Amino acid sequence: MAEHFDIIIIGGGPAGLTAAIYARRAGKTVLLLEKEGFGGQIASSPNVENFPGFPSISGAELADRLYDQACGLGAQIDLEEVLEVQDGSIKTVSTDYGSYSCTALILATGMKHRTLGLPGEDALSGISFCAVCDGAFYAGKDVVVCGGGNTALQDALFLSELCRHVTVIHRRTDFRGDPILVERLQRLENVSFILPAEVVGLHSQDSVLTGLVLQDTISGTRSNLAVSGLFEAVGQLPEQRLAASLVPVDADGFVPAGENCLTPAKGIFVAGDCRSKEVRQLTTACADGAVAALAACKYCSNT
Repeated sequence: MAEHFDIIIIGGGPAGLTAAIYARRAGKTVLLLEKEGFGGQIASSPNVENFPGFPSISGAELADRLYDQACGLGAQIDLEEVLEVQDGSIKTVSTDYGSYSCTALILATGMKHRTLGLPGEDALSGISFCAVCDGAFYAGKDVVVCGGGNTALQDALFLSELCRHVTVIHRRTDFRGDPILVERLQRLENVSFILPAEVVGLHSQDSVLTGLVLQDTISGTRSNLAVSGLFEAVGQLPEQRLAASLVPVDADGFVPAGENCLTPAKGIFVAGDCRSKEVRQLTTACADGAVAALAACKYCSNT
């Protein structure tokens, strides 16, 4: 017989870990399942400067603190990939290791990296989505960061300390990221900008990236740029496979739930970046986790 929990949380990012903390503080039994690594994508951020109470903290340290707090409160946290969820008054969650049951389910599945969608992109060495993870491989080399948000700007700052030169490419004339980050980059001698432009092709030799084909988004003029590494930070897409099998999702794959984190399915709640909302930040993910957990606790108590 499957081990039963009051609440099962799918996803180990800030939303899921916060939900585990709140649910355990409310006295509920909690299982959190994560398929890759705890902390979500914030764990790969070299420096978080917008989380209240921490003027500066690495994403990895913040993720560790959330994990330790949830574990310390008694949440069971396992690295397992969820394969299927069977809905009902009692929900059954099947993973690559076994199956569990729960009264309430919280979907905190987060986002996955958006790619440039170029031919051969998946097969080439030299393309990365994580500057912290892979930056050391490009020490003393020339690299490109593609994107215009805070992630791209932070990646460029991090790589500027390792690489010979960092080129930031953005398809618009203005960055979406914080101006303070742009100003820091503009002061660095080994950082340059190419905008408005986009990467439209890849050069390679023996399956290793050697350069990029760039296109000016206004004039359409194309040029080539020799690089050793390309770091893509062009946005994210929701992890929708599980959600779409349980609740309605919108055209972009997000779960259309309000600030109360309720879905149309009884006993199923959603939290974090996979929820349809205007602002996706670390603080809003944590807020969703708290709201969803308290709603799930109330559901369990009334069931």
